[in-house]
Amino acid sequence: MRDKLFGENVFQSPISRRRFWQLTRTYGFTALAVTAAGLPMFSEEALAQTAKEEKERQKSAKSTMNLATEYVVGATRYYPLVQLNLKENIQNLTNGEVYVKLSPGGVLGKGGALASKVQSNTIQAAQHSVSNFAPFAPAIDLINVPYWANTNQKFVNLVTSKAWRDAVHTRVNERGFEVLLYLVLDPRTAATRKGFGKVLKTPEDMKGMKFRVPGSKILQQFYRMAGANPTPVAWGETPTAIKEGVADGLDPALVALYAAGFSGLLETVSFIKSVEDAQVYSCNLQWLRGLSDTAQEGIRRAAEITFQQNLAQVPASRAFAMAEMARSGTAYYAPNEGELAQWKEKTGAQRPEWDDLKKSLAGSLAKFGEFEEAANVQGRYYVDDVKG
Repeated sequence: MRDKLFGENVFQSPISRRRFWQLTRTYGFTALAVTAAGLPMFSEEALAQTAKEEKERQKSAKSTMNLATEYVVGATRYYPLVQLNLKENIQNLTNGEVYVKLSPGGVLGKGGALASKVQSNTIQAAQHSVSNFAPFAPAIDLINVPYWANTNQKFVNLVTSKAWRDAVHTRVNERGFEVLLYLVLDPRTAATRKGFGKVLKTPEDMKGMKFRVPGSKILQQFYRMAGANPTPVAWGETPTAIKEGVADGLDPALVALYAAGFSGLLETVSFIKSVEDAQVYSCNLQWLRGLSDTAQEGIRRAAEITFQQNLAQVPASRAFAMAEMARSGTAYYAPNEGELAQWKEKTGAQRPEWDDLKKSLAGSLAKFGEFEEAANVQGRYYVDDVKG
């Protein structure tokens, strides 16, 4: 399976570089990407039909939503991205009033670059991580505080609660964003490079290791509290850093590790269940409010349906990624209750080191307490959790 085409994650396809650009010029990138999701049944006849349908949809629509994602069309098999679902759902539930022009595979950028483009309305919507969203909408960074909303179910309970939406989404709106939906991937892991020689069972095992961290200052503090040496590395450079030993480990969810090409590079993956490795689909709020009431309602209904489709997809995507990573030589470890208790005791949200952060992002310790209570109350949605 090839995830990269000409150095860019675009879609899974066996076609040549020259042929790719010929087809793009003739039929358009969105049509090519959408058709490619049907591989191995891909054909130029199918592409022509898809292009015709896409052109007709765009022509009849009153507005176009430019939607950018970091991952290839077809990635939902191992990464519950459901990007084609969101495109189709928006078009269908707005009764064709909004056409979604999909730009997958990072062709318009990744991470914080996509969030920035949404904020400026360069594009209207994008998929990116909570960590990359945090600099633009700081309140949402509370999710990265360890061991309070750290499982799939607790995370879903939290972000669908009235307490969270009333307090956090209002502040997100003030920064020019609308959260269309959250994407559940699974909790973050503690993975080690090939040759590291030690399984990360407790924080003691992280002592002194060079642990790759993203831009979130909260996650950097978390790993410092655990005893590691946080090592900031740009996401695109992380596979090389792991391969060359610049970093000894990293923390994304298993599906993210597989999607980003870490097969064959990792010795072990420990399911420490520290922080939900969440993603969001964000939208430019001013653009959204400029649509008709019917279109706005349609987009929100489409986001709700897509969210439920993501939840249903999580266990299947995890199973595929786990099997493929194991085939490449990665071993898995599920800490027992006593070992998980050591992680929480040393780094968890109950520690006083997090109090100032809770006050600044939640508004008060009492408000954070409301969020914590919401995370522990079963909501209307069920989602499968990592076992062990």
